[in-house]
Amino acid sequence: MDPASQDINLNSPNKGLGVDQSDSLSDVPVEGAVGNSANPLPPGLTEEEAEELRIELSKVEEEINTLRQVLSAKERHATELKRKLGLSPLNELKQNLTKSWQDVQTSNAYKKTQETLSQAGQKTTAAISTVGTAITRRLGDMRNSATFKSFEDKVGNLKYKVVGPKGNGEAVSSPTDTTPTQENPPF
Repeated sequence: MDPASQDINLNSPNKGLGVDQSDSLSDVPVEGAVGNSANPLPPGLTEEEAEELRIELSKVEEEINTLRQVLSAKERHATELKRKLGLSPLNELKQNLTKSWQDVQTSNAYKKTQETLSQAGQKTTAAISTVGTAITRRLGDMRNSATFKSFEDKVGNLKYKVVGPKGNGEAVSSPTDTTPTQENPPF
């Protein structure tokens, strides 16, 4: 048998035997054969179809491994290029966040929410201003009332009695005080 016609399928029962196809292997037990109960064939599948599927599966798994190796090499190359360009993962994250924020700001939902909140803020400002004006007016009315004036006079008299005529370092005269005070009495 020439090497070109050798069975190179790793899942083949004849792998590595280097046996000519004309030789008979009927007395050699083979794992995975039809009679083997460890790996029975699904119903409706012949031994040849099963062997073709095994060959195809082997090829697909080999392609997957090759693609994984290629992807890994490409990822390493991309990482090296980014390093040479000065792009760090942190810079990439910042750029992604900035782009995402810009996308959010240009979305219709964000614009509608911003409009609604702006209108609510304007209405709240107007309401607080109105309440502030009403409170100021009410306090002014209260201050001009007779009750408040009476209270103010009583507090003033109480202060005069507690602090005395020389409260804050200044001479304070009482309305009932008739004697003038001397600012610089002799020693």
